[in-house]
Amino acid sequence: MASQAPAVSRRATTSDLILRWSTLSYLAIMVALPMVALGVQAARPGLRPFWEAVTDPTAWHALKLTFITALIMVAINAVTGTATAWVLVRYDFPGRTIVNALIDLPFAVPTVVTGVMLVILYGPSSVVGTVLGKFGWGVIYHQPGIVLALLFVTYPFVIRSVQPVLMELDRAEEEAATILGAGPWTTFRKITLPALWPSIVTGSALSFSRALGEFGSVILVAGNHPLLTKTAPLYIYGEIESGNRHGALAISAVLLASSLTILVAINALQGRGGVDHGE
Repeated sequence: MASQAPAVSRRATTSDLILRWSTLSYLAIMVALPMVALGVQAARPGLRPFWEAVTDPTAWHALKLTFITALIMVAINAVTGTATAWVLVRYDFPGRTIVNALIDLPFAVPTVVTGVMLVILYGPSSVVGTVLGKFGWGVIYHQPGIVLALLFVTYPFVIRSVQPVLMELDRAEEEAATILGAGPWTTFRKITLPALWPSIVTGSALSFSRALGEFGSVILVAGNHPLLTKTAPLYIYGEIESGNRHGALAISAVLLASSLTILVAINALQGRGGVDHGE
């Protein structure tokens, strides 16, 4: 029996090594190598051409528009996503199962289809678009349409981040605060919100990172007008089509670096929270 133990251990160790390196190799091929290739190609001409490509007026406006619309979307999503998760967890109402399933629909619907739906509903020739147009409020082919598209495609992120935390939250402290005379808003702000805040930040950061690269829905609702509604992904597509490969690579590198920074920061915060919790 003793002679069999090392053999079993060796087989287990070999299997673990094969699984580990296979997984890491797949990650490198699918994720790491394309990122490295993009970074190398974008930086190859040098820092000055890279900076000139990024600060080109059309490119710079596209980057600013992308980040501004993403930040507006995040501000709205943080509030509405938390409120939606609260309603789903704390209230029982007819059709809650269906509503809960519909939340994940933006993950399944092709983004181009999302753009078509929004154009049909809010376009200039639609009923809603006509009414809004009478007040001078343009949505489709204007910047608010970009925010609307981003809100749709990122809708589930905050909800799905907050919902499990809210489900596991011990309500004893909330009940104690209510007994001591605290109102609902005070209880939420002092007791519940601090517990939900990390998940709200995580969901919001994921939404922001996702919004930076949104193309399919935005190209239909924005109209792709330079210095007006052309976002960074639309700019990249246009530069590839026109043969300006380095301009597309430079803006792509900026978006990639931004998304990677956000994801690394999220993982660092989660890891630090996990350590603190374990202590």
